[in-house]
Order: sequence, then structure tokens, then C-alpha cells
Amino acid sequence: MKDPRIAIVGATGVVGSEMLSILGERKVPYSEIRLLASADSAGEVYALGSDEFQVEELTDRSFEGVDIALFATSASLAEKYVPIAVEAGAKVVDNSTAFRLDPHVPLVVPEVNGDLVMQTSSQIIANPNCTTAQLVPVLNVIAKEVGIERVVVSTYQAVSGAGKAALDELFEHTRAVFTQKELERKAFQHPIAFNCIPQIDLFLDSGYTKEEQKVIDESRKILGLPELRITCTAVRVPVFHAHAESVNVETTRELTPERFSELLQAADGITPFPRADEFPMQVDAAGDDSIYVGRIRKDESVPCGLNMWIVADNIRKGAALNAVQIVELLLDRSCLT
Repeated sequence: MKDPRIAIVGATGVVGSEMLSILGERKVPYSEIRLLASADSAGEVYALGSDEFQVEELTDRSFEGVDIALFATSASLAEKYVPIAVEAGAKVVDNSTAFRLDPHVPLVVPEVNGDLVMQTSSQIIANPNCTTAQLVPVLNVIAKEVGIERVVVSTYQAVSGAGKAALDELFEHTRAVFTQKELERKAFQHPIAFNCIPQIDLFLDSGYTKEEQKVIDESRKILGLPELRITCTAVRVPVFHAHAESVNVETTRELTPERFSELLQAADGITPFPRADEFPMQVDAAGDDSIYVGRIRKDESVPCGLNMWIVADNIRKGAALNAVQIVELLLDRSCLT
């Protein structure tokens, strides 16, 4: 197969720029990389090894000749431009919410259901929410071994998940607290420095936020467990990079912490911390590709259950790395025409 022509839509954003870096790190072959963004970013130059690429304005004609298009945009932009990319003949890996729950579009975490990349006739493959991406590989290990009855997830999500403006706001708010200056809020409705905000995205009529509902719906779809009993509380915390999750799983049959650690050790992309006094932290996971699992212990309040702490870089495994892994599956399995 010829080396593909790859487009990155939203290339100047936090996730888009990370996609470019990871393509280089993992030595994904390409004959051309096309960086697409708004007119304001056109002309900016990004480097990948010895190659330099100039950002082009995203238009209806941007996808001519493109084999694979990686989208790191809002859902509204994806809804507009993904069909245009497909019409031009591109395979699309979309990181937005636009197509994740479409029954005709596979929602893929390669370690869990990467086989769908080969099996699907869809030109679109959806990338999951960042919190879901680090959760489902761990749940999949449990589901395959002993079955799952119920899952309770509480997230501690870094501000990078809300983009560049959120990163800047955490920095500025932290400085403002120490210099006793007034806090200007743009990215968040509440102060983020030295604070936790139990709201990510908009509230639904149910009282859940959209972020929490994403974790519920997407986990069910990726795991192929549409009736999975799962609930979530999502919290934004004053951390720059990497999401953490406190997860309680009630299992169908008993799974000891020791056996669970052994299974995680053998699973792709997961690093367990078997000892109780050693555990992963967000500051250590930032910039890394692995999903880290620690604080593994028996839930003594139920006959069969486990508690755990899951940490991963939300921009990498939660978004950009997962998308590039899908590209690798497209190339490895000759899914391109």
C-alpha cells in the first residue's frame, strides 16, 4: 500500500497538535500531512522531525486526495466537514461527540474493540471521550474474566480537557490568588485554582452532565454491554494534565486484587501498581501513553467487588494517541482503497 495522505483538522488545538507529534513518535508512514484549521491560524508552521508543514484554512475543498482525516474539532464543525471528507474519499477518525453514538459508526478503543476497524463498512470511526478511553480497557479485563454487575465512576479531570483557554485560566487564576488580583473567568464558570468544580459540560434534565452521560453511554457501546449498570460523577480539578478516576466495580464472580493485577499486567497499554503503598498520580502520568491502575483492593461491602484508581494522560490516550492507534489499524489491515 502506498503511504497515505493524512489531514489533521483542528491541527493547532491541544489535541490536534498532539496528534501530529504522535504520528512522528510512532513513525506512522505518510506521503503528505495536511494541517487544517481556521483562517486565523493559516500560515502557522509546525515541524515533524525534519519536515515542516504550514497550516491551511479549512474549506470545503481541503480533503481532495486525502486518504485519512483526523478530526480534533467541535461537534458542530465535525458535523459539517466529516461528510465532506467522506465524500472526497477519506477515512475519518473523529474525536468529537458528533458520531460516537451513531449505530452505524464504530466507537473504538483499539485495546478493546479494534477488530471493528477491519469489520466496519463505515468511512467514519469515532474516538471516545477521554474519560471513557482510559476506563473501558480496564473494565474489559474484568468483564472478560468474571463479568460485571455494576460500575461507579468518579472522575478528577485535568483542565487540559477543556482546551488551551482552560490551561491558561488555571495558570492565571493561580497567579491571581497569590498576587491578590481579581479573577477573570472565561473558560470556567467558577474559579479553578485551588478549587474542584463538580460540573463538566452542560446539565441534562436528569441532573447528570453531558460529560457524565458520555461515560455511561460510550462505555456501554464500546464494551458491547448495552444494559451495563454504570453511573458517573465528573469533576474538574486544578491539574494541568492527566485525568484520574476512582472506580468501584461489582463483579459477577469473585476476582481477587492479586489476580486482577496479574490480568492487568498482561493487558496491552495498562500498567498496574499491585502494592497498596504505591500508586499512580496525574503528575506522573502526564506525557505518558500507558493507563495506570493502582489502589486495587477488595470492596468489602459486597460479596464480589473491587475498588481502584485509574490515571492516564487525557490528551494522549484519552484522545490523540487513541486516534493514531486507529490509523495504525487502518494501515496494518489494509482498510484503505
